[in-house]
Amino acid sequence: MDITENYAVKDLSLAEQGLKNLEWAEMQMGALLKVRDRFKQEKPFEGKKIGIALHVTKETGILVRTLIAGGAKVYICSCNPLSTQDDVAAALAKEGVNVFAWKGQTNDEYYDCLKKVIASKSDITIDDGCDLISEIHRNYPELIPNILFGNEETTTGIIRLKAMEKDGALKYPVLAVNDLKTKHLMDNIKGTGQSTIDGILRATNVLLAGKTFVICGYGPCGKGLAKRAKGMDSNIVIIEVDPFRALQAVMDGFRVMPFEEAAKIGDIFVTITGNKNVIDVHHMKLMKDGVILANSGHFDAEINLTGLKDISKNSRKIREFMDEFTLEDGKRIFVLGEGRLINLAAAEGHPSAIMTMSFCGQSLATEYGVKNKDKLKVGVNELPPEIDETIAKLQLEDLGIETGSLTDEQLKYSDSWQEGT
Repeated sequence: MDITENYAVKDLSLAEQGLKNLEWAEMQMGALLKVRDRFKQEKPFEGKKIGIALHVTKETGILVRTLIAGGAKVYICSCNPLSTQDDVAAALAKEGVNVFAWKGQTNDEYYDCLKKVIASKSDITIDDGCDLISEIHRNYPELIPNILFGNEETTTGIIRLKAMEKDGALKYPVLAVNDLKTKHLMDNIKGTGQSTIDGILRATNVLLAGKTFVICGYGPCGKGLAKRAKGMDSNIVIIEVDPFRALQAVMDGFRVMPFEEAAKIGDIFVTITGNKNVIDVHHMKLMKDGVILANSGHFDAEINLTGLKDISKNSRKIREFMDEFTLEDGKRIFVLGEGRLINLAAAEGHPSAIMTMSFCGQSLATEYGVKNKDKLKVGVNELPPEIDETIAKLQLEDLGIETGSLTDEQLKYSDSWQEGT
């Protein structure tokens, strides 16, 4: 470990490789680089401190550079004990960023790093999963009056924030970055779908063709995963408690059934709901020998690992990101990535071309929050649709794609009501 007052990373000598990976990410993140170029000129965050809890990946590194270009002083830790890319963390430390993150943290180390970011007394928080916000509210309420606003990156975090808001526990404004269309309809569907498959394959190297692939949850992330697993010739089964989402899955051509039925036939199970004990002990007891369990939700609560350990006579590590649990009857269950989000535990997370849109959202949301800080309500705030439009235009421009436009006659028609049949 290399630790100073300003950073805590696994190995500073990894910085050279981290810089190469940051360079590779930048090549695919042209939309965000356009935002950075403008920020360099306008300095919207001059004099502001931004505290961040995000996955410390090469893509996040480009976001950090973008915020710094806008004048911010940045402090960053990871939002998951297994998601940090150690070479990127080292590179950021070399660049003078206050970074506290390494892959394979214990829970205590994870929260120690979170507290180092909180100690910066930042004006703005950027969160993925709400741990930073919830820790401030639980243990550092004295900081809240000086926090202008926060951003939340992911579905799980928005769920937690709305629960806090409902309980009257949320005490400062938070911008729902996850709810931008260029985030949850791109990042969640395209990014999570591909990166989850990537993580499973890196952890196991199993053939997906012909396997019964059970997906727990058919939200945007589950939809993306189902499409990609189907594309690799898996037989898809969906577990869903929401009637409309279950109906969507049926209409998309997938089998939908209760977990008790799916447990008996599944080969690979992936949780992607944001809830707790989605795969529970009574499900595990119904499963076949040799099943693979993975989670692509934010927290490691979706698979009841404590219960699995209780019913196992022994366990061992088979591969770097694969643990084998043997039950009393001799049946084996394989868990990937310690039950943490598999796309970052065993792989590199979403492709850079996806994260450029998500991090344009974070950057532009932060700018919006600074400009409108006096208008934000305490609680969860939606972002204006113009931000989505701006991001889409930047991404299309970077891809070299031109779109059409409405004529004056069409604009007038779309804004009127008089003309009908």
